[in-house]
Order: sequence, then C-alpha cells, then structure tokens
Amino acid sequence: MPTHDEIYQKVQATLVDALGVDDDDVTREATLQGDLGAESIDFLDIVFRLERNFGITIPRGELFPENIVPDADTVKDGKLTTKGVEELKARMPFADLTAFAANPEVDRIGDLYTVDMLVNYVSTKLAAK
Repeated sequence: MPTHDEIYQKVQATLVDALGVDDDDVTREATLQGDLGAESIDFLDIVFRLERNFGITIPRGELFPENIVPDADTVKDGKLTTKGVEELKARMPFADLTAFAANPEVDRIGDLYTVDMLVNYVSTKLAAK
C-alpha cells in the first residue's frame, strides 16, 4: 500500500488535472470549493479520476454525501444540531470535524471537503482492498 505522502502526491496531481490549478495551490488544508474553485460538476470528475488513478470504486454519495441536512432534527437556526453533527461524522468518517463541530454552521459544510479529506478517504479505500 502506498504511504500517506504518496497518496497525497497522487491526489494533488489528480486535482491539478481536474481543476486546472497549480501544484502549490493544492495543500493538505486547501478546501476544494473555497480555495481550489471546484464546482459541483467538478466533484464528478474528481471521483472519476480518483477511481482511475487509484484503482478503487467510489459509490455515489460516499465521498461527497448527498442530502447531508435531511430534516429539521439535524438543523436549527442555520446550524447543525448535535444529532446533525453526529450524522455528519457517521457519513464522513474520513473528514476532520473538530473545528467544524465548534461552530457547525450549515454554510461551512463545504469547508470540510479538503485535500487531506480526499487523502484520508483514498487511504481508507486502499486499506480495505
């Protein structure tokens, strides 16, 4: 299995190709949307490229969960409730929710999609092979 750094380098190259950004922009902490300018259509391309580059299968909604905030029990006043944060953790175990949980505004969910989150996800998939 490749090392964490080797996976990062391959994810970095994947994002450079998919998003047309510079290597230097693709840091571990960079957010896909805010820092790298990814749009929803780019997520499909990223999934396709990760599958091809790593020889893994990414089921729809697993890497980029859909309907994260499905009901009123998970959101109140524009923030995820405790139940909502727990559900998000369950659906995105590869994302670091530490900072987000301190201020769980729904508008900040996109900030969870970082380069390092992709690296963690791919590492998990490769370990399961």
